[in-house]
Amino acid sequence: QVSRLFTDGTTNKLVGCYVEDCLEDVVLVRVYGNKTELIVDRDNELKSFQVLHANGCAPRLYCSFQNGICYEFIQGRALDTQDVRDPVLLRLIAREMARIHAIHAHNGCIPKPNLWIKMRKYFSLVATEFTDQASNVRIQQEVPSQEVLEQEIMWMKEHLSQLGSPVVLCHNDLLCKNIIHNAKEGHVRFIDYEYSSYNYQAFDIGNHFNEFAGMSEPDYNLYPSREMQLDWLHTYLQAYKLFTKKGEEVSQRELETLYVQVNKFALASHFFWGFWALIQAKYSTIEFDFLGYAVLRFNQYFKTKPAVMALEIPK
Repeated sequence: QVSRLFTDGTTNKLVGCYVEDCLEDVVLVRVYGNKTELIVDRDNELKSFQVLHANGCAPRLYCSFQNGICYEFIQGRALDTQDVRDPVLLRLIAREMARIHAIHAHNGCIPKPNLWIKMRKYFSLVATEFTDQASNVRIQQEVPSQEVLEQEIMWMKEHLSQLGSPVVLCHNDLLCKNIIHNAKEGHVRFIDYEYSSYNYQAFDIGNHFNEFAGMSEPDYNLYPSREMQLDWLHTYLQAYKLFTKKGEEVSQRELETLYVQVNKFALASHFFWGFWALIQAKYSTIEFDFLGYAVLRFNQYFKTKPAVMALEIPK
């Protein structure tokens, strides 16, 4: 019995177990990070895992225990910031996301987007940090005030709920390392469903575009250009329409509309992960400058907001 620790996680510890040198039969054991139940709905994660597996989009889940899960290893290579902008891989990713978004798993009831509930919850978890005098001085100095953050959430909810983005089954955390490319079979699969839920279609895509910047030292100059986005979105819309049986023709108007929705929801994604990082800064035992990351995400939100707000959905 051999086990190897996989690093790179910013929420959990991941261990791969296999017998002798048989890497084909790796079983992954994920042990949840300290206090992560505050930010991750574990029951929901298991539900998403099973739904995605039933639809051929996720590996097999072997078992779950109190502080972790055990599941099948997906063969392939985790992508990096160069890969996600590769024209071939970019289209594979767009199609795979469309395939997940087309899964119908809500049994006839109209699913609600998870975004605002989750953002409120995260906000309430960090609200005390702003008022607690013994708390981090860096928070007081570098993070926008509680009033400002509260105001922005209200503004976003009012504004972004009006964009008409469909609510679909989303991954919600499509960073480069959560995409596994199997070159032999010519497909990509997404892993890690901790944040998976029903959410706005445009949030999932906008969040992925933000992740073009990378995680350890984000560089937002890598955010995809309009041209690259339109290529991605055209591939996505074609596949999404095919999977949802709505034909294959993509009009210029549909493409423009999705482009505007996605870039507006990318704003919400900065805010969401800003809060997430503040919570992690408080509880996580993983070596990572979560506070620095939070500051980066909030800054990027305020920096891009004016240009993004100027975008208008075509009439």
